[in-house]
Amino acid sequence: MERFRNYVGKGIIMEKIKEALAENTYGLAGQYLPDPPEDFDEFEFITDWDGENKLALMVTVEMMKIKRIFFGIAPPENPDVVRGLSDTELKELLEKKGDIFVGFFNYITQD
Repeated sequence: MERFRNYVGKGIIMEKIKEALAENTYGLAGQYLPDPPEDFDEFEFITDWDGENKLALMVTVEMMKIKRIFFGIAPPENPDVVRGLSDTELKELLEKKGDIFVGFFNYITQD
């Protein structure tokens, strides 16, 4: 997760989030996209994980600046209940899709 630490504190650009999702550039779909977001809010994105479950990416923002990034598993029977990834799952995720997520954060953030 160290590779995502430098995005904490960066501002996000709502238009770029919408563009990335509309063009499906990063394989993410918007699960919850507040527009406009509250002063303290959370964006939720989903993508395929293992054919059965979805991977949830949650980005907590305060005043449009990233405060927290969380990856979890959303089971199909109850996608609102997200569990955190184990160390093994997180390592596997970052090996498979880490560069994609870095590209996404590079695209949607500003200093």
